[in-house]
Amino acid sequence: MITVKLYGLLRVESGIRERRIEAERAADVLEDLVVQGIPRKELKGCIILVNGKPGNKRTKLTDGDVVQLLSPVAGG
Repeated sequence: MITVKLYGLLRVESGIRERRIEAERAADVLEDLVVQGIPRKELKGCIILVNGKPGNKRTKLTDGDVVQLLSPVAGG
């Protein structure tokens, strides 16, 4: 099982703080969140961390990994 944690606007807008799912790659995590109702466009620019280290959609996952998704920050 993979633990998925959402932060920032992703958490606020989805109401999801944490989920446990089966996933082989970070892309599978993103697809699960789309099924949960998060618009794909909101996930497109998110920052992906796997066990606290930078990752991307192609990052392979193993049982016990923690995937953290952070909303991109925009400022001006």
